[in-house]
Amino acid sequence: MSTMTDALFDDRNGTLIVIEVSPGAKSALFPAGYNEWRKAIGCRVTAPAVDGKANKAVIGLISTTIGVPASAVSIVSGLTSSQKKVRIAGVTRAQLAGQICAGREKE
Repeated sequence: MSTMTDALFDDRNGTLIVIEVSPGAKSALFPAGYNEWRKAIGCRVTAPAVDGKANKAVIGLISTTIGVPASAVSIVSGLTSSQKKVRIAGVTRAQLAGQICAGREKE
């Protein structure tokens, strides 16, 4: 059985996380579930997928949830797709896994 940590990958500059974005949601939430088949963590944002608004909202939501500056969060692939790879600079896979688990307990 897969767990959310299967969506996290070590990177030389931090950690990569695979997410699946739902733009235009009623409320923003990260993590918003886990897609075991795609090995992607859900991310809901209220911003529409127009002119990069959803991408900016994703960066803001993840940085707030993880507790890092928005400048440490970058989308490395999937700018125009609902499935994205996001780099969290300066955060290890273990640290990120701990932050995501803490975020889930708040739900």
